[in-house]
Amino acid sequence: MLFDLPDHATMHAALLARDASWEGRAYVCVSTTGIFCRLTCPARKPLPENCSFHATVAECMEAGFRPCKRCRPLAKAGAEPAVTELLAMLEADPGRRWRERDLIAAGYDPSTLRRTFRRHFGMTFLEMARLRRLREGFAALEQGGKVIAAQLDAGFESASAFRAAFARLLGRAPGELRAGQLLSASWIPTPLGDMIAVASASHLHLLEFAGRKALPAELRQLETEARGPVGLGRTDPLDQAAEELARYFGGQDAIFATPLAPGGTAFSRQVWAALRRIPAGETRSYGDLAREIGRPEAVRAVARANGANRIAVMIPCHRVIGADGSLTGYGGGLWRKQRLIEIEAALRGGRAPEGAPERLGDGR
Repeated sequence: MLFDLPDHATMHAALLARDASWEGRAYVCVSTTGIFCRLTCPARKPLPENCSFHATVAECMEAGFRPCKRCRPLAKAGAEPAVTELLAMLEADPGRRWRERDLIAAGYDPSTLRRTFRRHFGMTFLEMARLRRLREGFAALEQGGKVIAAQLDAGFESASAFRAAFARLLGRAPGELRAGQLLSASWIPTPLGDMIAVASASHLHLLEFAGRKALPAELRQLETEARGPVGLGRTDPLDQAAEELARYFGGQDAIFATPLAPGGTAFSRQVWAALRRIPAGETRSYGDLAREIGRPEAVRAVARANGANRIAVMIPCHRVIGADGSLTGYGGGLWRKQRLIEIEAALRGGRAPEGAPERLGDGR
């Protein structure tokens, strides 16, 4: 996990020094290029604010980054001939749909390969190939393509297989997301992985990292509230959110002025407003938040409201840690929570924009 690595400054120093002792133990993801590299990569070194560091190839790929073609972090990570051979095949034909029987036909033992790839990359070869293909499908859908075109772009011969893979990652089948609905969904790439955003013409209703377990239930709740299905498309709040997240992850500021409609009860909205008043670069405990809203006895209720937040980053539930300083749970993954805290430490002094509402809107 990322939080087992040294701090960001130490890792960036190792990157600048091309420290070979980190070979196979750490990788750098570069937000401006969308690729990840070994720390010894000979390419020009990125600025620290454009870097994030991960302990495994799996974390880099799940965060949405592609392997560098210059330092080839995948090929260099595995010494076994089978790993080298299969990675070369994947690079030559990234759209190919691999099956276990293909591996057997090529003379590989699937169980041995699973162990080998998990040891080197944190995922199996088949999982790695599927991730490469799914990203192509997502891009086609967001550009207005039909499901069948997205399926073909993603290299899936079977529509049912594409729907199943899409649903496993997003919690929704691609055909359920149609254009022209009251609420529209879009994908926003970030250095910490793709985010799913849902907005109306005037407000942002959801912002979550893809793969969050609560996402399917949150989408169903949004449809209940909107009395209609969530569709695909872009709205002004989605464009504004994408621009503000790009500045945030680019190390420029932590200012979010996108109009929000997070739903929830009056108590939850009171907690979320208190979260937005925590300055970037600082953290609070659940007890601190309870006292902040004048309800010191409601620590557990505050924790539940924190966990029910469906607008990540902009309503910064990641700024809440345990009373003992531990990270505690985070729906997007503890490694993301650690990295968000590190990003904001570098942005220390950032504040919400002047005039930002203390009470969150309902989108009406």
